Amino acid sequence: MDISSTKALFLDRDGVINHDYGYVSQKKDFDFIDGIFHLARSATDKGYLICVITNQAGIGRGYYSVEDFQSLTDWMCGQFKEKKSEIAEVYYSPYHPIHGIGHYKKDDFSRKPNPGMLLQAQRELGIDLSKSIFIGDKLTDMDAGIAAGIGKNILLTADDELACKEKNYFCVPTLKHSEIYF
Repeated sequence: MDISSTKALFLDRDGVINHDYGYVSQKKDFDFIDGIFHLARSATDKGYLICVITNQAGIGRGYYSVEDFQSLTDWMCGQFKEKKSEIAEVYYSPYHPIHGIGHYKKDDFSRKPNPGMLLQAQRELGIDLSKSIFIGDKLTDMDAGIAAGIGKNILLTADDELACKEKNYFCVPTLKHSEIYF
């Protein structure tokens, strides 16, 4: 594949891939959002790499370990693979500027709304960010995507779509609605 044409679908985890119950760290609490596997297969079929971009302050706060996160991530990636859509890479930021413990207490460049994880993916995977899409459920996701130069940023929200038209991102009520932007 010509590296200059590599495009990615970046997905936030909690709130886009799975329901956000707050600091999800175990399989028993990980409920996939309707449509995520169909969306991932559609993106894969259209030549997008799939990358997960997720703040994981629960690590920094001491709620769960890096090993717990990695175990859940391995399982999640396995679920995607079973559904015929592989995740190329998962990028995470364990830091929190106020509530982090020890070396995790900082506003690291990797933590959204900073674009660090997206820029890391660009370097490591040779992604053309201008041809890529980022789907998130928080304004910090949109801020990170815009700062990184992502071509299309999509906010998964129940808010009025018209309010988003004045912004530098699109708003959709469900994952299925985001497919029109591919």
